Amino acid sequence: MVRATLESEADGQETAGAPWAALTVLPPPDARATSLSDIAYYRIRDLIVTLQLEPGTALDERGLMTQLALGRTPVREAIRRLGGEGLIEIYARRGTIVAPVDVRDLARVSEVRVPLEALAARLAADRAEAADREAMATLRASLESGATSQRDLIRRDQRVHQHVHRATHNRYLQSTLTEYLTLSLRLWFLGLERVQRLDEAVDEHRGLLTAIIDGDPDAAEDVARAHVTGFWSEIRQVLVN
Repeated sequence: MVRATLESEADGQETAGAPWAALTVLPPPDARATSLSDIAYYRIRDLIVTLQLEPGTALDERGLMTQLALGRTPVREAIRRLGGEGLIEIYARRGTIVAPVDVRDLARVSEVRVPLEALAARLAADRAEAADREAMATLRASLESGATSQRDLIRRDQRVHQHVHRATHNRYLQSTLTEYLTLSLRLWFLGLERVQRLDEAVDEHRGLLTAIIDGDPDAAEDVARAHVTGFWSEIRQVLVN
């Protein structure tokens, strides 16, 4: 099962400056400078995205405090933040639950994410600074080594998108893309065991990074659009058919 695989793969992993960040599939934007509320947010978000907290289930605040070894205040602040992002539903009298997943969200999220990712790729190719291109070249080189697990492939995918989003130097676009990337990954996990294109996605990442490093906005936009569209096409086949 996906949940068991992810939990076992987390053992022994470590992220420089923040060992807790290795426990999340979605790498935090800045693992070194986070408050306890931030850590609670990233960890709970990850539990929701990876379906370890299943859609529609009630949240056990005390259980989360024990599991994450965090106090009530950071956990509650994280829950409120996740509620604002649509991953948690908070009811005055019914309590707090993990937001259900509607298959119809596939079309709704994809029709927003495809053009936004294409825009981000174009802007990144135009605006990337020397430091951005150097970081992307390093990331591209790391993609040459084979991934060791599904978790590793997913983290690579997220790192590529984060690099592209940062290189737009548009914090509003970056924030919006992060939200939709999270929603996309949650849908991805619903069909993860049947999705076959993870290795293909790594090849697309190389092309995307190369286009941005070379300063080719047309190529970057085309690769990004094809990459996200291909993802949605396979997820739709897995979940709807």
